[in-house]
Formats: sequence, C-alpha cells, structure tokens
Amino acid sequence: MISRLALTGAALVLAAPAWAVNKDIERLQIQIAALQGQIADLQRTAEDNQREIKRIGDALTEQNAFLRKALQDRRIQDEALQTALREFGERMNELEERLQQPAAAPPATPAPAGDGSATAPGAAPGPVPAPAAPPPPPRELYSQAYADYARGNYDLAIQEYREYLRSYPNTDLSDNAQYWIGECYYSKQRYAEAIDAWNDLLRDYPASDKIPDARYKKGVTLERLGRRREALVEYRNVVERYPNSEAGRKAREKLTP
Repeated sequence: MISRLALTGAALVLAAPAWAVNKDIERLQIQIAALQGQIADLQRTAEDNQREIKRIGDALTEQNAFLRKALQDRRIQDEALQTALREFGERMNELEERLQQPAAAPPATPAPAGDGSATAPGAAPGPVPAPAAPPPPPRELYSQAYADYARGNYDLAIQEYREYLRSYPNTDLSDNAQYWIGECYYSKQRYAEAIDAWNDLLRDYPASDKIPDARYKKGVTLERLGRRREALVEYRNVVERYPNSEAGRKAREKLTP
C-alpha cells in the first residue's frame, strides 16, 4: 500500500510540470494569434493610407495642372487685353488726326464710254460698290476669339480664329490661333478635326512654342479614339524633345503605368 501511494505521488509530481507547460504554450498561441490579428489590421490600415495618399496626390496633380492652365489662360487674356487697349488707343488717335485734316474735294466722275450717244441730262450714275471692311486689329480679333472659347462658344471661336489666320497668318499669335482651333474641336468632341488642326500647326509652324502642348493633346485625343499605340508615339516625342516643359511632365505621367 505504501509503495502504491509513493508511486501515485511521484506520478502527480511528474505530471504537474507537463500540465503547466501546456498552459504556457496555449497562452503563447493565444498571444501569437492576437499579434497576427493586430499585424493584419495594421497592414490593412497601411494599405488604406497608401490608397488615400495616392488619391490625394492625384487630386493635387490635377489641381496643379488646372491652376497652371488657368494662369496661362489668364496671362494670354491679360496680354491680349493690353494689346487690344493699346491698339484701340492708336485707332482713336488716327481718327482724331483724320478729323483734324481738311476734307478733300471729291474727284469728278468721268463720263462712261459708250457708242457715241449723248448721256441724258440728269441721269444718275451707276451704284459704286462699297469697299470691303478691313478686319479688326490682330490683338482685338484674337482676344474676341479667345473670349468666345472661354465662354464655350466654340463654333464662333473657330470662325474667329480662322478669320485671324486669313488676315494675319504670320504674327506672333498665328500659331496660338491654330492651336486653339484644335482645342475648340476637342471641346466639341470632334476629335478627328482636332487632330487635323494640330497637324496643321505642326506643319505650318514647326518652331512654335505650342508644339509640345499640341503633340500632348494629340496623344490624349488619339487615346480617346482608341488609338493607344499612336498616342504613345506622341507622348514619347514630347518627353524626348521637350522634357522640361509642362507637356513633357504630363506626357511622362502618361507613359508611366
């Protein structure tokens, strides 16, 4: 009996450490599972934060591009307005000088050649065609065209820009007028005609400072037409030839997936 009790006691003594070890392992497993859950939560939070940071970055990029375009458009408007005011003042001065000059006597109207028959006394001369009205000054016409573009009157703006190019094909704003014809067509979603307008700019004004913008917008328009491969050619051209321009930066973003 004493031997049996001794053996039972020994077994209990040996089992106690094993039971304690199992409890420690169980506690460690619970702690590990909790840590794994916390790590998963942190990863999800980090991914959400990264997505939010990217969204904010994209929004800031778009806002910066919009602000740059607005500033550029405002600068063009200010320059056009200043030029229009200066030319208006010059025209007023010319009119004042003309008014101060004495009026010249009208020239005698020569008798029409005929078959020798006498002209009936008191007969009224035939109507004289009125001379064609001169076009508005270049800055005034350009400013009006841009104002109509800004108001969304794209058809009227196209007409005015084309009139500008017919009357003033070689001024410092002729290439800009050709560029904005493309922008008008793009705004009307007439993409093929927008591309044609920008191609005319590339052909007729190869030294224009609007070339980078025209090539970039041509690429964007080609993408809208589903011609991605051709669009990439335009983007690469802008990045390689005009890397430091605003169009080059935007084209680089288009090439980066």
